[in-house]
Amino acid sequence: MMIIMRTEATQSQIATVVAHVEEQGLRAHISRGAERTVIGAIGDGRPINRDPYILMAGVDRVVPISRSYKLASREFCPEDSTFPLDGLEVNTGEVLLIAGPCSVESRSQILESAQAVREAGAHALRGGAFKPRTSPYSFQGLGEEGLEMLAEARELTGLPIVTEVMAPEQVSLIVKYADVLQIGARNMQNYALLHAVGESGHPVLLKRGMSATIDDLLMAAEYILSHGNDRVMLCERGIRTFETATRNTTDINAIPVLKSLTHLPVILDPSHGTGHWEYVNAIARAGIAAGADGLIVEVHPNPEEALSDGGQSLRPERFAELVTQVKAIAEAMGRKLIPQPGPKEMH
Repeated sequence: MMIIMRTEATQSQIATVVAHVEEQGLRAHISRGAERTVIGAIGDGRPINRDPYILMAGVDRVVPISRSYKLASREFCPEDSTFPLDGLEVNTGEVLLIAGPCSVESRSQILESAQAVREAGAHALRGGAFKPRTSPYSFQGLGEEGLEMLAEARELTGLPIVTEVMAPEQVSLIVKYADVLQIGARNMQNYALLHAVGESGHPVLLKRGMSATIDDLLMAAEYILSHGNDRVMLCERGIRTFETATRNTTDINAIPVLKSLTHLPVILDPSHGTGHWEYVNAIARAGIAAGADGLIVEVHPNPEEALSDGGQSLRPERFAELVTQVKAIAEAMGRKLIPQPGPKEMH
């Protein structure tokens, strides 16, 4: 349930309510809005007696949360939640662009990619050091060596790093290098991993599973949020349908639906959504028009030589075209791209 405090409620009154929530064996989650503070009282699903809270000083009203996901719901946090990312502010209505190769393959490849996407207008660099692959014989990533290369690319370009984490035991290593922990579609319901990234307090990009419903995605996010980590971005990356013309079917519907249900930022992945570079720009434009808060796009300097997902990767010049097109769509919708930070001194 939500305990909505009065606009004039004091910090002492808020603290008293939080203490009472915790005395009842519940978890208290505080959301501070522009005018009011809302305290979420989260239990194990059993009914919670609202009466004691209604009578407490500073409380305006007590409202049950109807959704199975509580902290991710707009019922709990009506306003879009924002958070800083290495000098950027995410989910302010401005568009975030994340770009880079599927996998870190070599030092020269990731540095060239980082510089190219930075020059084109990207705000963050993606690149996989650990890669979940359908075949055990496919390239699995460079591991910590790849993370070190990503860290060098960040030092060179100033771009924060988004990279995938595949298992709970990897979290402590990857947070030393990465600015955002990506949870891939195959791991969306890896609950041990969701708990681990929640406990880390690190920003998370949570991808929708290929057969997951929107409720499934929001419940997965709830695991992370339940640890007090509210720096979560949701990612629509296409779902598996009977259609075989594309790798997946991009669920554009999911973008406005998610924006109506949750306060969390919604990112679109048009690369995995299509599986073909020829369609990436069109789907990216559609996603921004539908209200996506950002894009995560695969970009490779030589896609024909890529060790993974070359067929859906854009060349740098094609990505530059995408940025120009997305900027025009955003402006037509009364939005704009997040301003890029000033360039770092090259080392």
